[in-house]
Amino acid sequence: MAEGISLAEQGSIAKEFLEGLLASMNIAAAVSVKELDEETIELSVNADPPTELGVLVGPRGTTLQALQEVTRTVVQSKSPSRTDRILVDVAQYRERRVVALGRFAQQVAQEVSDTGEERALEPMSAADRKAVHDALTENPLVTTRSEGEEPRRFVVVVPA
Repeated sequence: MAEGISLAEQGSIAKEFLEGLLASMNIAAAVSVKELDEETIELSVNADPPTELGVLVGPRGTTLQALQEVTRTVVQSKSPSRTDRILVDVAQYRERRVVALGRFAQQVAQEVSDTGEERALEPMSAADRKAVHDALTENPLVTTRSEGEEPRRFVVVVPA
């Protein structure tokens, strides 16, 4: 836990901010807070139907990343010292993205194994790169490494 305000208080501040943002955008959605561990909270934004939440995700989650950073900044502005990890998810986007990246990574691994040639993937966010590395960590056919500089950092899948 960060020094200063508790994780629960950080979650409350973040939830209040997100609810205000949603109201100002005329988006009817619920925000829930879940403590993932003693240093991490996740705020989930959900609606039924989730169709109007796409604006909060944006292309490849770029708007969602920005929303998470703004939420973290708001919490930090109210904390006398550092804050814990604050994650924001919208309509289970992150969970679905990890599953999709895992399927894609396995397909690439098979291609790399079949051809014997390494393959560089497109630049990705740190979270997406982690999903690819995690998906292939147990695959005996390939290894992975990250190359490049942010924001153009990418994963390379290499035959084992």
